[in-house]
Amino acid sequence: MISAVIVGGGIVGLATAIKLRTKYRTAKITVVEKEMNVGLHQSTHNSGVLHCGLYYKPGSLKAKLAVSGIREMTAFCRAHEVPHEICGKLVVATNEMERSRLDELLRRGEANGLRGLKKLDRAGMLAVEPHVAGLEAAHVPEEGIVDYRAVCDAMKKVLLESDVNIMTGTEIVAIQRGKSNWIVRSKSDSIEGQWLVNTAGLYCDKVSELAGEKRDVQIVPFRGEYYTLNEQAKHLCRHLVYPVPDPSFPFLGVHFTRLIHGGIEAGPNAVLAFAREGYRKRDVHLREFAETLAFPGLWRFMKRYPQMAFSEIAQSLSRKRFCKSLQKLIPDIQAEHLTTGGAGVRAQAMTRQGELVQDFHVVRSDYALHVLNAPSPAATASLAIGQYLTEWI
Repeated sequence: MISAVIVGGGIVGLATAIKLRTKYRTAKITVVEKEMNVGLHQSTHNSGVLHCGLYYKPGSLKAKLAVSGIREMTAFCRAHEVPHEICGKLVVATNEMERSRLDELLRRGEANGLRGLKKLDRAGMLAVEPHVAGLEAAHVPEEGIVDYRAVCDAMKKVLLESDVNIMTGTEIVAIQRGKSNWIVRSKSDSIEGQWLVNTAGLYCDKVSELAGEKRDVQIVPFRGEYYTLNEQAKHLCRHLVYPVPDPSFPFLGVHFTRLIHGGIEAGPNAVLAFAREGYRKRDVHLREFAETLAFPGLWRFMKRYPQMAFSEIAQSLSRKRFCKSLQKLIPDIQAEHLTTGGAGVRAQAMTRQGELVQDFHVVRSDYALHVLNAPSPAATASLAIGQYLTEWI
């Protein structure tokens, strides 16, 4: 009989447990989570978008799993009455250089299998979003919004009803390879499984080290900060409004998101967090921060992108600067329209050469699977990622 221990009770770990249970009805499956509930970090500290695979390089894992993943996630939400909406997205080109990049995005989206993609001229763009700036836009009708907290709760319910053991409040301190099983130890428990699946998100690299893997990448935590639009400005955005990504920068840039339970969110930026779970500027974990600063890849990354690093820090410290970046997409936005919102931390894998790992990254070893890079669109693609891991098992 197959048995598996899944370390990390975020949305990817939960989805993997669902897929394992679907394929192996009698398997012994245990999900181990250090927090007192599932899905408390990246899974729910995000903008709540259903990403459909527009940006990702054709043939990459992100491209394959985002496209199939959004369709699976939408079906899951329908089946379990999770609040969601396929509302569509505009990706807006504001200058001639971005117009040429927009064409490449549309080519990528079509190659990835997206349906209904359309280029809109300015009149067509304004019919969708009357207050947006720009020359033209890509309309992505399959994009949507969802309540990921409700998704995680629904997944947890499905797992408990199918006899999957979910151990919350259980922080892993050691992992050993036995003769035929993995032995996963916390301070009070010992859990055994034929397979070890590491979906520990912000701590996935540390969990892989506990299991004896040589660390070829390190998680560098980047905090993404959001503002919300006040009542006077909510009408300025109807759906999702995104910029055309600049290939010379490693992050997408600030954008506008309509939230599933009402309101409009603007952001995020991307600044180095002082702790792996550092959701506030004052959150500091000295040992983790020292480890990040000692990582040579970070300094090589900063040397490569000094302008971006300065700009992101400046936006974090100044509401006016943050607002200026938003005005590129919606000029009527003013600083007084912005109310401080939430924040998330992106578990971004980085190499020692200072390169961000762009694709999902899974390391496979002796009866073990380590998911070492699964930032956005991993929440959307979680069921597809779970299927991918299950197929390896």
